[in-house]
Amino acid sequence: MHDALYFTDQHLAVREMVQAFARDEVAPVAARFDESQEFPWENVKKMGELGLLGIPWPEELGGAGLDTICFMIAIEEMARVDASHAITISAHTTLGTSPIMNFGTDAQKQRYVPLLASGTVLGGFGLTEENAGSDAGGTRTTAKRVNGHYVLNGSKRFITHAGVGEVFSVTAVTDPARGTRGISSFILTKETCDLSRTREVGIGHSDALTPLKGFRAGKKEDKLGWRASDTRELIFEDVEVPAENRLGREGEGFANFMRTLDAGRIGIAALSLGLAQGAFDQALSYSATRRQFGKPIAEFQGVHFQLADLATEIEAARHLVYHAAWLAKRGHPISKEAAMAKLFCSELAMRATIKAVQLHGGYGYTKEFPVERMMRDAKVGEIGEGTSEIQRIVIARHLLKDLVAI
Repeated sequence: MHDALYFTDQHLAVREMVQAFARDEVAPVAARFDESQEFPWENVKKMGELGLLGIPWPEELGGAGLDTICFMIAIEEMARVDASHAITISAHTTLGTSPIMNFGTDAQKQRYVPLLASGTVLGGFGLTEENAGSDAGGTRTTAKRVNGHYVLNGSKRFITHAGVGEVFSVTAVTDPARGTRGISSFILTKETCDLSRTREVGIGHSDALTPLKGFRAGKKEDKLGWRASDTRELIFEDVEVPAENRLGREGEGFANFMRTLDAGRIGIAALSLGLAQGAFDQALSYSATRRQFGKPIAEFQGVHFQLADLATEIEAARHLVYHAAWLAKRGHPISKEAAMAKLFCSELAMRATIKAVQLHGGYGYTKEFPVERMMRDAKVGEIGEGTSEIQRIVIARHLLKDLVAI
C-alpha cells in the first residue's frame, strides 16, 4: 500500500519500533508461551515501557498521545509475529480503557486511566455471558440500587484479561422492564490472579486500587489459539459497587458498549490483517527456498497464483483497516466500515493461514514452523467481538436502513 496515503513519518517510526520489538523480543518466545499458556508478563512490562499499552491516550493521563492509526499499526505488526501479544494490546486499550476514556467522568479518568495507559495494571471488558453472546441484549447480570451503591450478581464469559487484569468495565441490568435501555455499565476492580508473579516482574498490580468483595475470576479457558492471552469467566457474588463507579448514566451501558465494539472491531481487523501478512511472509519465504522437482516451489505457476491472490487480498484488507481507522481518527461514524474491515480481514486470516500451512506441506502441520499456530490463532477473529454473521447483519442494516424498515 502507498504509505503516503494514510501514514506520516511518525506512523512509520511506530511501525519500525514495533517491528523491532516483535522480531527481537516476541518471535523467539511465541511458540513457548503458546505451548505453556503462560501469560507473557516480562514482554507485557516491556510493551508498557514502550508506551504500547496506552498509544491513543493523552500524555497527561499516562498515554503516548498518538492517534488511532498508530494504534492499529502496533496491533498489526505485533500480530505478524504473535496474535496473543497483539490481543493484549488491543483488548487492554480498546475494551479495557476506552469505555472509561469515552464515557467516564473526569474523576474516573484521573483515577483509572493513568494506571491502565502506563500498563501498571491491565484492563478488561465484561459484556459476553453464558446466554448473551451475539445477543448482547440478553444480559442477565443484575445491578440493584441499594442505598448509595449497586449490588451486582451474575457472571461474564470469555473475558480477555479476566484473571490477570485489575480494572474492568462491565454491563449489568438496572431496569429489567426497559430491555437494552435498562442495561448500565460499571467500573469494577479486583486483584490480579498472578499477584506473586506481578510483584516479581514489577507490573500488573496496584495497591492504589481497592478490590471489591465478591468480584473474582473463574477458571482459565483452555483455548485453540491465543493461548498466551488470559481468558476466563468473571463472577459477581453480591458485589457492592459504589455509585460513583457507574460508567455513564443509568440505561446507557448497552449503547455505549456497542460503540466500544465498533472501535474494537477495527482492532480485530488489524490483528487479523497482521496474521494474514505474517502467514504470507512465511509462505513466501518457504516457497522461495523449498525445492521440489529440481527447483524452488515458488517457480511453479500454481504457487505463483496462490501467492498473487493472497498478496492482492492482503492489500485490499489493509485499505479497509486503515480507511476505518482514518475515519475513527476524525470522529466520523465507523459502524459499517469497522464491520466490513473485521469481516473481510478475519475471513482472510483464515484463508491465508490455511494456505500457508498447505504451501509448507507436511512441515506446515508441525510445530517446527509458526504457520500452524497462526492458523489456530486466526479462527477466533471470525468469532470474537461479533461473529462474521453479526458483521454481515450490521453491514446489511446500514445498506438497507434508508430503503426498508428492518
